[in-house]
Formats: sequence, C-alpha cells, structure tokens
Amino acid sequence: MTPHGTRAGEDAEDLDVEEVLALVNNSSDLPGPAGRGETESRRASDRPDTSPRPDTRHHATPWPEARACAERAARNTARAARRRPVSVPLEAALGLTLATPLDALTDLPSFDTSAMDGWAVAGPSPWDVRDDGVLAGHAAPEPLTDGEAVRIATGARIPPDTTAVLRSEHGRTDDKGRLHATRDVVPGQDIRPRGQECRSGDQLLPVGTLVTPAVLGLAAAAGYDTVTAVPRPRAEVLVLGDELLTEGRPHDGLIRDALGPMLPPWLRALGAEVTAVRRIRDDADALHQAITTSDADVVVTTGGTAAGPVDHVHPTLRRIGAELLVDGVKVRPGHPMLLARITETQHLVGLPGNPLAAVSGLLTLAEPLLRTLAARSAPEPYTLPLRDAVHGHPHDTRLVPVVLRGDQAVPLHYNGPAMLRGIAAADALAVVTPGGARAGQEAELLDLPWASGGIGVCFT
Repeated sequence: MTPHGTRAGEDAEDLDVEEVLALVNNSSDLPGPAGRGETESRRASDRPDTSPRPDTRHHATPWPEARACAERAARNTARAARRRPVSVPLEAALGLTLATPLDALTDLPSFDTSAMDGWAVAGPSPWDVRDDGVLAGHAAPEPLTDGEAVRIATGARIPPDTTAVLRSEHGRTDDKGRLHATRDVVPGQDIRPRGQECRSGDQLLPVGTLVTPAVLGLAAAAGYDTVTAVPRPRAEVLVLGDELLTEGRPHDGLIRDALGPMLPPWLRALGAEVTAVRRIRDDADALHQAITTSDADVVVTTGGTAAGPVDHVHPTLRRIGAELLVDGVKVRPGHPMLLARITETQHLVGLPGNPLAAVSGLLTLAEPLLRTLAARSAPEPYTLPLRDAVHGHPHDTRLVPVVLRGDQAVPLHYNGPAMLRGIAAADALAVVTPGGARAGQEAELLDLPWASGGIGVCFT
C-alpha cells in the first residue's frame, strides 16, 4: 500500500498537464514536441508587431472562433510550460482535476460490516442475546454460535459465523429474554461484505475527473490523504480607471467599482487561483509596469480596450511586443474584448469596462482559456426554447441573461452593457445568433457556475 495513501496510479506519474488535457478531451493522439506545426509559439520579443494601428481597419473575430482561439492558446501554453501535476492535501483539492487515477488503496468496506442497527444472529430464531454489544470502531468481536445473537450498531464489524443482521424494528424479545424475528431472515441480509464497493487496486475514478466534495469523500474512504492534480492557473486582476470608487455611494462623476468584487470569485469558479487584485490609474506607464511585473499565468484587465485618450491597453501591448490573438469579438455586449499572448506561457485577457460586457468577455475568452489550463473538460452544450422573442444584432452574436423555468429559458430585462441587474438574477446566458430569435426558438445556453450547481459554488 502507498504510505498514507498519498498516491496511486504510479504508471501515470509522468503525465504532464498537456497529456492530462489530452486525456480529458479524449484525444486520440498527444501533441508532438513544441516548436512544430500550428501550435508553435514564439517569445513575444521575437514576434513581429501584428497589433492593429489606429488607422488600420478593425476586423473582429466571430464569437465561436474567439472561444476556440482561447482554448487553442491554452493548449499551446500547456505544451510550452510543461507544467507538472502536484500532490495536494484533500482539504485543498476541491475544484482541481485529477492527474492520476484514483485507485482504491484498500477493500471497501475493509471488513464485513453491519448495514443497520439491530442484532447479529447465528442460525434460526429464537436466539439467546449476549449481554455485551458490538459497536463501530471497536476490536473484533467474539464469534457467534447457533442460537446466539448480539446487539450491533451500524458500521460495526460482523462477528464471525454470523448468519444475518436482524434490524431493530424486525425483532422482539419474549419474557425469557430470547429474541424472535417478526419476519423471515435471509442469510447475509443487512451485511455489507468486505469489498462490496471495490477491491484494493480497483480504479475508482480516471485521470481528468473534477474533484468535487463527493470525490473528496471517496478519496478519503479509499485511504488517501492527498491526491495528484493539475495545479490551478494563476490569475491577476488589474482594475483600470480614475473614475472608480472602492466604497460608498457614487458621487461627483465617480462610480463604484463593480468588477473588483465580482471578478475574483468568478475567476476562481472558472478554475483559477487569483493571486492579486490591483487598481491601476489611467496611466500608461503604471499599466506597463503592472503587466510586465506580473508572474500570473493570466492577466485580466478591465476597461481601456477601446481607442479613447486613456485607453492604454493596446498601446501597452504593442510596447511590450505582445501578440494579439483576438482583437475584438462579434458579440454584444463586449465586442472590444481582446486576448493577447505576452510570452509563451502568459496571456492577457482584456475585458471591457462595462460590467455586463465584462461578463461577456469572461465567458467568451477567460472561461475557455482557464478551463483548458486547469485541464477541465468542456461543458456539454445544450439548448432550450426561449419563452419570449429576443431582438438581435444584425451581424453579431448576443449574450442575454435568462432564468430557467421548466423547459424554457426566460429572457431578462436590464441586459444593457453597463447593467448587472439582469445577470444578478440569471441562471444562464442565452446565445442569440445574429438577427435575433423568435419565441419558442431553441438557443444555446451558457450556465453560470452558482446557478448550475457547479463546483464554483464551493470555492472560498
């Protein structure tokens, strides 16, 4: 047995995160060495500056392609970084992805155990009842002889030569203290035999399993103190803007920062470890220093992605030689979002400053990027009919907050780019294709972690 049950599946120890990701996505072949084919990535300083200049016509990326691009970027990073799985204590493993199989380190149960409170009985009724009882967690009990019974608690070890366990409600004692069954006794009833759930060495869960509370319980029952898992990608949030307040009511042209409180828990729900939230004034040099000194895997900025006088994100990315992978997306709200590769192993997600537009950017670019870096499997797409018609954009996808009512999705009002009232009440976002959707038309839905009962609700 592995000491302390720290790890099993030794044959999987040499998997790196890229290989775990391939298994998660049922890839038939693993990618080759870095530096070949379309996944080649170069240092930012070696890449030509492909960022659009102010006089260059802007070509936004279609919404599905933008999401696919973010996922590809994460795969390239997994190849370049060759990140190794880590051994994590159970209490810190929630939300991680298993990088080795969870193999049973013991039989479950590890001994014959009582499934109910009652009596362990031997032979046919009636039985003489011992004075002592058998409790869970105590030493092995003495064997029973035919015509003998002993009180037993749920989870206690079954005495040798026991025929069955008689439930408390199925037995009665006569005036001589002998026990009688009030219904037929079947040999083996209410006994959990050793190894009923699994035998030592059985694979309980494969590589790529998301660690949920139930997985933690199973791992503990199977003898583990730690699991081997894919480490969380590290994310840093840079909240940009001179106009933002961190407390109190809006006043004198200043507004409350809604994204600073909202983004960290959302990013954690997407699988990230949020290392810092920093507030940066509308100053190009301050933004440059914040980006170039960050050691996060993903830098997330808010605002500053357009072409206004204090929108410093694009100029800063040009200054550091970053490669723009997505520069604008054909989606409303949130079309000024962007994704840039800063180095081979570091990316920047630029979110618009308007709150609902920022949520759109999270689900469009940050979600596939972080999910892939965390080696989580992609959620299964699903659709529901819309209860009401939704006005569409002529050319762009729309993301509209909805609540789920039975077998329909109900679009919510207050879905403008600067509004959070709709998304705060929503269960999901409906993906409305260009041109809009009529009542009863099927729409793809993007679940919100807390509404879908996902692992994100468990993060602290």
